[in-house]
Amino acid sequence: MSEATTTRVRSAALHNRERILTVALEELSRSADVPLSAIAKKAGVGQGTFYRHFPNREALVLEVYRHEMQQAADAAPDLLQALPPDQALRTWMDRLAQYAIAKAGLADAIRQATSAPTCPGATGCAPVFAAAELLLRANQEAGTIRAGVTSDDLFLAVAGLWQIDADSDWKPRLTRLLDLVMNGLRAGAPATQQSGLPS
Repeated sequence: MSEATTTRVRSAALHNRERILTVALEELSRSADVPLSAIAKKAGVGQGTFYRHFPNREALVLEVYRHEMQQAADAAPDLLQALPPDQALRTWMDRLAQYAIAKAGLADAIRQATSAPTCPGATGCAPVFAAAELLLRANQEAGTIRAGVTSDDLFLAVAGLWQIDADSDWKPRLTRLLDLVMNGLRAGAPATQQSGLPS
């Protein structure tokens, strides 16, 4: 096989994989029990192609989860370049929380695939925790949040958000709760004290 042919085959395989992941995210977000054959059909790939990429439901669900978490993590440096640290952190928290609520079906699929109530393994969560640490460190260096807050602290503080009913009018409530968390992070921060704003 020539180098050009090999490149085309790899490109097609990558395209198929990305298409499967896109469709799987959409379908699993609607229902944790969607048949794999329905995902393959909607993605426009045959069963053989599908199973070459994802041999079982667990492999597909965990890869969709890993892919989405990596995208959430990758947003952090871009937000820090575009916004002041505290606004970058608040925007990132909002995106992550909206993802978690809007993709409730995917959360059910993850629980089914892993038999675990929370994050399925360090490989999926590690990039998101690293992104949170990056944002928290930038804010602590800027003096916009209190010192000593860790990513563990942050995720424990926002854990209740995942319980918001996705079928309710959840966006105003999400905004209110994230504002409360952000106000708590700012309390006692050096920049807040220097500006004379209430902490």
